[in-house]
Amino acid sequence: MKRTLGVCYYPEHWPEAKWAEDAARMAALGLTWVRIGEFAWSRMEPEPGRFDWDWLDRAIAVLGGAGLKVVLGTPTATPPRWMLEKHPDMLAVDAQGRPRGFGSRRHYCFSHRGYRQESARIVTELARRYGRNPHVAAWQTDNEYGCHDTVLSYSDAARDAFREWLAQRYQSPQALNRAWGNVFWSMEYSSFDEIGLPNLTVTEANPSHVMAFRRFASDEVAAYNRIQTEIIRKHSDAPIAHNYMGRITEFDHFAVGADLDIASWDAYPLGFLSDRLEVTAEHKRRFVRQGDPDFQAFHHDLYRAVGRGRWWIMEQQPGPVNWAPWNADPLPGMARLWAWEAFAHGAEAVCYFRWRQAPFAQEQMHAGLLRPDSAPAQAFEEAGKVAQELAAMPEVGTARADVAVVFDYASAWAWQTQPQGRDFDYFRLVFAFYRGLRRLGLNVDILPPDVADLSAYKLVLAPGVATLSEAFLGALKAHQGAALIGPRSNAKTVEFATPVPLPPNLPGLEAVVARVESLPPDVPVPLEAGGNLLHWREKMDGTAEVVERATDGWPALLRAGGVHYLAGWPDEVALDRMLSALCAAQGISVEVLPEGLRRRDTDTHRFWFNYNPVPVEWGGVVIPPAGVWWEAL
Repeated sequence: MKRTLGVCYYPEHWPEAKWAEDAARMAALGLTWVRIGEFAWSRMEPEPGRFDWDWLDRAIAVLGGAGLKVVLGTPTATPPRWMLEKHPDMLAVDAQGRPRGFGSRRHYCFSHRGYRQESARIVTELARRYGRNPHVAAWQTDNEYGCHDTVLSYSDAARDAFREWLAQRYQSPQALNRAWGNVFWSMEYSSFDEIGLPNLTVTEANPSHVMAFRRFASDEVAAYNRIQTEIIRKHSDAPIAHNYMGRITEFDHFAVGADLDIASWDAYPLGFLSDRLEVTAEHKRRFVRQGDPDFQAFHHDLYRAVGRGRWWIMEQQPGPVNWAPWNADPLPGMARLWAWEAFAHGAEAVCYFRWRQAPFAQEQMHAGLLRPDSAPAQAFEEAGKVAQELAAMPEVGTARADVAVVFDYASAWAWQTQPQGRDFDYFRLVFAFYRGLRRLGLNVDILPPDVADLSAYKLVLAPGVATLSEAFLGALKAHQGAALIGPRSNAKTVEFATPVPLPPNLPGLEAVVARVESLPPDVPVPLEAGGNLLHWREKMDGTAEVVERATDGWPALLRAGGVHYLAGWPDEVALDRMLSALCAAQGISVEVLPEGLRRRDTDTHRFWFNYNPVPVEWGGVVIPPAGVWWEAL
């Protein structure tokens, strides 16, 4: 697999006289890809029905003439102001019933049929004009679905579409009432037209109602994306991507990815550490200029799964961002490290955001490869170094992993709907298990929840999957390796009821969850072998073999053959012990790594990444701060 670098560029932001110079500098730096167009609707169609393509024709010609490949974005994330005159009710509405205003981006409601038609119209015009352009080598649909809390809309358009969705799913109000348990609190409906959206209720809405709305909202994103991909494919053979984000779980990325050729994501390690991780203040201080050592890797592996093997970084942080609570300057070397880590996890391309820092509007504090005065910023030279190093490396693929983790977007919705404990979060739980595997130096694959074959893996983890699919349960029954399921797995039906037989109802495991408790931060449950259960704990009844117990005598880890059930959320001490034991039993070699040092294998090389602000000696080699080291396997 050939690995390449790229950059995001906005020709509409700069005088046309700069375009040729910019393109030449990009090519000289060693860049291959240039993403353009995703925010330029007002320039493509200044007035309804009046298109101006001349500037875009020239921009694509200039970039292509310099030997660069164009990723052309559809501009639907930023409908222009005149769109509101045509469709004043197209705005998304938040959970408090307030319309989202014009003046930034992503202000549309996915369910608005008029806006869907407008999106199809502009995508059709774009695809017809550029679908066979030799310089347009890839497409991007929209931009960052879900960013700025924009999947869930409580508009009239969403309400009407939700009622249609419910009618298709349940066929009758009586069937819906039974599925949701609406006899509780006299919530029964006699018509689908009586059903509203699950917001502004006096206390919490029926969780079945909430989960149905979450599934509907996710389906709306997938349907909206499919409108664009079907149009593009009529006019172009170039691959189509979407750029997902970090820790966005509001829609099912696997469902959207089914209509795409490439999954990409926008990686902002420093912003994410500051804004999206529950870690200690000490951890944030240590990695403030490097980012969390595992957060990027998790998403690399996730989006490799979403893309069915093909994935990119469409936006890579090059310097300080503008949107986090605090915006640190990356440690020298991190722009190189982040790129190489992505390539080690199988990325086809890493595109830096952006070429030149904008001196105006919302993102003027967001760094680029160039400063606003066009002088090179810190990451410029680092990107050039990566390009030179890539040229000297063989074309390789990702190495086989012995270990896999199941990730399920619907489980994120389930535990947001009814967390039971204030700090119970599905992403946080799965990430803790993933981080534990990374501490042991392991390659990890991420699997969708409907995976039907586990034979490639010696160890499979499925923490917190609310409803285990029939496909997964069948694969688990046939699996010859080990599996670690739980906590809180198979605890709900698809309609969000407590199942009977009681959970976890796993093949061969004679045990049930008799009671659960969520644990305040200062109430850990000690384990006999060391460490604690935190956040969540289940008390088990049954005759299954007990592998570990809490100090109060209740089982903490149970086993039936290769199937293990974990009845709580372990801290790092307990998790490291359990994972090490499972790996040893399966013949998986582990290597406990120092803090901040991480490892990843490709088909031909082993890579080491030092996220620390200080040097680390490992294997007789001193790896500098923000350093990357590799050796042939």
